[in-house]
Amino acid sequence: MEKVYLWQDVSIKTQADRPSITPFLLNDGQKHPAILIIPGGGYGCVCEKTEGTPIAHKFNSLGYHAFVLDYRVAPNRFPAPQQDAARAMRLIRYHADEWNVIADRVAICGFSAGGHLAGSVGVLGDRINCDAGDEVDAMSFRPDYMILCYGVLAFTPWSHVGTQQNLLGDAYPAECLTCSLPEHVNENTPPAFLLHTICDQVVLYRNSIAFAEAMAEAQRPCELALYYWGDHGMLLGNDTLDVCNWPRQAVEFMDSLLLQQADPEGFRKRYTHPYQAATVVK
Repeated sequence: MEKVYLWQDVSIKTQADRPSITPFLLNDGQKHPAILIIPGGGYGCVCEKTEGTPIAHKFNSLGYHAFVLDYRVAPNRFPAPQQDAARAMRLIRYHADEWNVIADRVAICGFSAGGHLAGSVGVLGDRINCDAGDEVDAMSFRPDYMILCYGVLAFTPWSHVGTQQNLLGDAYPAECLTCSLPEHVNENTPPAFLLHTICDQVVLYRNSIAFAEAMAEAQRPCELALYYWGDHGMLLGNDTLDVCNWPRQAVEFMDSLLLQQADPEGFRKRYTHPYQAATVVK
């Protein structure tokens, strides 16, 4: 399926074309959950070839329709990228029947600066106005789940300063905390799955720790897959014994939330010591 442009205004440009989503749909005639994939690039470019198409194919194999976002980067500043991502989420839900998407199971997945962008849609929603004056505006852009991979989530001096500068321009550093995601997590933040490696030499794993701690404090569901080995940009972790497991872990995290919603009492029971002790094979 060809790319779908986000805005009717043809003057809105990205480095490659215009803001768009490229659909990777499962062609089995069945409804599936969906995931919006946001490549990284430090808000200076969009790494679609590495953090776009390969990720889409992987989530297809796990039963998800996938959509890869091409969004505005520097010299465009906040909130232009956020508007593109939010509008993309709305379009996916608007076309849910046409594309066989389960509209209340739409995840957002971002890498590096794309992790910040994905998290922004879930955390900074009250600061994002993506209205375009059409029927799509009626759709919610709030993700049902967030998957944030080695993300620049905290806008602080110890985090990746270049990403912050590209997004905020002259407003950096005065405005950095307004876009620092851990500071804005609350009781309405969507559930999050986080991926990071301790050996990430570009974006400190502390970003994901800070976000996970904020989620815990707000009592929001969050799972952190923190591996030791791995450079920045581990993508799918191909040919590793551990990092390669994260996509399935993310899907299992989202599936566990469905189980919790369907049977809260039974779900909680599974996570108690008495239940586990009773199921030990003797």
